[in-house]
Amino acid sequence: MKTKNLIIATVFFLGSLFIQSCQKDEIGDNTSENSILPTRFKIDLPSSMSNEQANLKSASTLKSASADTLKGNEIYQNLNTFVAVGEGAADIVQNIIGGIVLYKINRPMAFPYESKDDNRIKNVVVEENAEYNGKTWKYMLSITDAASETNTDGGKAMQIFWNPTPIEGIAILKPYNIDRTKDINAPDAIFRIEYSEVATSSYDSYMVVDIANLPMPEANLEPYAIKNMKMFVGKKGDNIDVYGNSDHPNAKFFTENTGFDWAFVASGSISKNISAAEVGLPPCKLDNNTRKVLLEDYSIKNVLTAQINEWFLQYFGIRPNSEDLASYLKNADAPGFFTKDGFLQAGKTPNDNYTPFVSRISNLTPYNPKLINELSVNFK
Repeated sequence: MKTKNLIIATVFFLGSLFIQSCQKDEIGDNTSENSILPTRFKIDLPSSMSNEQANLKSASTLKSASADTLKGNEIYQNLNTFVAVGEGAADIVQNIIGGIVLYKINRPMAFPYESKDDNRIKNVVVEENAEYNGKTWKYMLSITDAASETNTDGGKAMQIFWNPTPIEGIAILKPYNIDRTKDINAPDAIFRIEYSEVATSSYDSYMVVDIANLPMPEANLEPYAIKNMKMFVGKKGDNIDVYGNSDHPNAKFFTENTGFDWAFVASGSISKNISAAEVGLPPCKLDNNTRKVLLEDYSIKNVLTAQINEWFLQYFGIRPNSEDLASYLKNADAPGFFTKDGFLQAGKTPNDNYTPFVSRISNLTPYNPKLINELSVNFK
């Protein structure tokens, strides 16, 4: 039976529209007013890792095999979406900081302002020497939605804890209390972004993005919607390492097995704008943190092969031809390789420029899926 007869209904995971719609503005010039606000709070990622538009291109513009082969961009497309969602959460922090620069925050203070987004009054409080997460921070900034301060969540929109030199900090934000017009359908979503320019033996700077309680639409309408996610980004010279997971409790492919975790590792070059990645699809409630299990035992190729075999046995009483199936899924081989335009090829290293990143991803491991499934983020 030819691979064209392998009927596929694999539609990979959807991102969060309200995150992806944010514009990527740079933080304004704080130094002219002696602002104490951090001048950076994120790591920019190359488009080979974070490029939503690459996923929207016609498959014919990306390298693929034949019509009887599952396209690599269809298999790996969630890598770009996943990273773009995490990067978008960090962009929100930068946008807000850039928006309040005009208030010349150069010392502890408190003041109200009217948000240009939802036209609601927000209260800002800036303090010194704040305790959070077992550490004393030089500064803390809090933003609340004034009319909601008596609510259970205290109307908390954002808290930032930071040290100015070198820059390091933690930001927690609830989009619903930041903008009641755009984020009205996500009342419980909450983010946490940790950013540090304190160099370690492994990285010059890093950020960790946690996103919890994204709105879950009806499973039959958007089965691949993200509930929670966590992503680490580390920068060392020209190299960027990324690893993480997104939780999709309603996702299913060929069988009725429901609930998958998109677990991945990636590494690339900023200047060359190329990257390599490895992806797994473990169950979203799997309690395991080993690389072998998450990325090898539950590799995309292993999971899709098992699912297709089970589907054929259920509906036809036979397994598909093994050679046809292998050919069909050849773009599911690991690693996957990317350029600025998206997926390039899988399995075989395109050229020597990619070799260091194959080595780097071999030392990266995603998070425990069960922990991501149960992820929670809370304000101080």
